Amino acid sequence: MPLPYVLLSAAVSLDGYLDDTGPERLLLSSPADFDRVDAVRASVDAILVGAGTIRADNPRLLVNSAERRAARTAAGKPEYPLKITVTATGDLDPAANFWHTGGEKLVYSTDRGAERAARLLGGTADVVPLGPALDWRALLEHLHDVRGVTRLMVEGGGTIHTQLVQQGLADELQLVLAPLFVGDPAAPRLFGPGAYQAGRLRLLDTSRIEDVVLMRYAPTAPGTGPLPTAADRHWLRTACELAAQCPPSETAFSVGAVVVAGDGTELARGYSREGADPVVHAEEAALAKIAPNDSRLAGATVYSSLEPCARRASRPAPCAELILRAGVRRVVTAWREPDTFVQAADGTGVLVAGGARVVVLPELEDLAKAPNVHLL
Repeated sequence: MPLPYVLLSAAVSLDGYLDDTGPERLLLSSPADFDRVDAVRASVDAILVGAGTIRADNPRLLVNSAERRAARTAAGKPEYPLKITVTATGDLDPAANFWHTGGEKLVYSTDRGAERAARLLGGTADVVPLGPALDWRALLEHLHDVRGVTRLMVEGGGTIHTQLVQQGLADELQLVLAPLFVGDPAAPRLFGPGAYQAGRLRLLDTSRIEDVVLMRYAPTAPGTGPLPTAADRHWLRTACELAAQCPPSETAFSVGAVVVAGDGTELARGYSREGADPVVHAEEAALAKIAPNDSRLAGATVYSSLEPCARRASRPAPCAELILRAGVRRVVTAWREPDTFVQAADGTGVLVAGGARVVVLPELEDLAKAPNVHLL
């Protein structure tokens, strides 16, 4: 199911702490950066913090700029983004600033926690139970499908940031580095221990804001299971955008493909009719750029805007077979091949029979179809 774009926002000390252990909140950012955060808040549909952050910091989570609020209203949006908190137990303080400022409020909890939260809050917020345990993917799907949230800003705390990154659900991390040390092992850190995806994150950009530095990162390592990750969506979007580079054709689809190693390293990319070959397919073009004995292929994912072909007239081996021969066992695609040129095409069936996993992201189907509308 489609999910919102999830943006994690945090400020940390040079030694990685979100706060100290004093009675007052440690201000790590600068006035100019607080204004930047206000602009980011104004750009999103919803802002989320954990119940622990509400208890510790008592935030209001407002768009403070009247001009930015007016711009939201002029664009047909609510004056303030939807405010969301997550609690397993339903232990919420109904007197907190969170409930008495801004616009709509929403609480996600377990079945048992939701009952308690509803009793405590009365009609102050909508309360949504997620089942016996908190389920981040179910929460994000509900936000997208029921509340229409396409862009979500997460402002903490560290436990929530950790869970979203570890589950591959964070699309972007906006990290501000403050020029000071905390040094207290009892103070909260941005990320906790646990299993993270392999590889390096992709640096989107950096900027100096007074005496702090803003760094924007995005994940690159592909998922490993049947559920798509934020990095999967990024790479598949890249493949769909590659399809626009294909020379036009009346007899073949325009397709883009990217091959990505398990650590997030891009191994190769290609597109239909690339170079001087008028019949080369996207996956074929990409795989031809990788040494057949490259050990990274075994843990790689092929991202193809269109389902890899199961049959073709122009080459002895279809792309599904080429992928299996290369040793790749995970494919992510946006669009199942229609019957336009091949009846009952089933590249997915060939891949699955060969031991590969196929993940389909239908939310990118329209992007994959865009360079092919004249054929449909």
